[in-house]
Amino acid sequence: MKKQLLFLIISITFFGCGGVKKTQEAINYGNYDEAMETAIKNLRSNKTKKSNQPYVFMLEEAFAKATERDLEKIKFFKKDGNPANLESIYTIYLNLNNRQELIKPLLPLPIHKNGRNAKFQFNDYANDILNSKDRLSNYLYENAKKSLITAVNKVDFRNIYDDLSFLNDINPNYKDLQILLKEAHQKGTDYVYVFIQNQTDKVIPIQLEDDLLNFDTYRLNNLWTVYHNNKQPQLNYDFEIVLNLREINISPEQIREKQIVQEKQVKDGWKYLQDSKGNAVKDSLGNNIKVDKFKTIRSTLYQNTQYKSVQIIGQLTYFDIITNQLIKSFPIESGYKFEHNYATYSGDKNALDQNYLDLLKYKSLPFPSNEQMIYDSGEDLKQKIKYIITNNQFR
Repeated sequence: MKKQLLFLIISITFFGCGGVKKTQEAINYGNYDEAMETAIKNLRSNKTKKSNQPYVFMLEEAFAKATERDLEKIKFFKKDGNPANLESIYTIYLNLNNRQELIKPLLPLPIHKNGRNAKFQFNDYANDILNSKDRLSNYLYENAKKSLITAVNKVDFRNIYDDLSFLNDINPNYKDLQILLKEAHQKGTDYVYVFIQNQTDKVIPIQLEDDLLNFDTYRLNNLWTVYHNNKQPQLNYDFEIVLNLREINISPEQIREKQIVQEKQVKDGWKYLQDSKGNAVKDSLGNNIKVDKFKTIRSTLYQNTQYKSVQIIGQLTYFDIITNQLIKSFPIESGYKFEHNYATYSGDKNALDQNYLDLLKYKSLPFPSNEQMIYDSGEDLKQKIKYIITNNQFR
């Protein structure tokens, strides 16, 4: 028991020192926020615990050094005067304030050795945060307005949208921000027109065509790509996706028959047991021994399989409407099988295994029409179309 207790004390001391050592290393490498996070985590559990005293010292040191470094960065950025640094200035002021808010709930933090509380130089950054946010907001807004005029491609508009989205996060409803956001989004979005070309000699069911082009069920639309199966006259489309159906092969209706013969030994009364000479065999009490008689029963199962299949062969082709160029194409193949088993029998039904007895419950079914077969292959075709489009974006 004493050995176990000693091991526990050594383990706690080792791991505790390990945490302190790593925290000090973080400070030495200039990772002040990492050091503060570790120190605060330990002090939250018990800030007066003696073994946590090193974290008080390190929190005091890390906070002072982090504050000094950040204020020096802001001083440099302001002196540089580059508006591209406005976001950094705003972010640093937020970080300065957030650090203080993390420490405040822990105060006071006593340092027992020196008989004092840890000292933290807190500042009021409210005005600095508001002023830097206003300057950043104005810069982002004016820069976006100019860029909307000079942008030449979709990527430019998407970058403008990202800047405006950030502005919306820090300063919602700033001026006519929502109008600019809508414009940048619309001009940065790829609009894709999707349609089917039936090059087979078969009629495609209207319902299947509607299902294949119902992109709400595919859930493919995202922030920057919208798919339409009906052209909207007010839109300039960027790309086309064409589903070329080239072959539809339908097999003839088939019924395949298979005969299965089964035999089984079943009880058929009893008889007296006899030895090799034909004499009755008796038990220890002198009574004749009775044994079961068996007979062989036989049955022939006629297993029938109804079968019909359809195969659809085509190609999914991407076109760039702006350049009138073929981008890429993908072969696509889909199929559906109708298969139904049923059975009849002759002979003694009791000779059949249970799985064959279950098969006798089924009767023949009408074969589906060619149109129904084509339609039933649609779900598999949709999944393959979705896979290709999902894994092959335009940009």
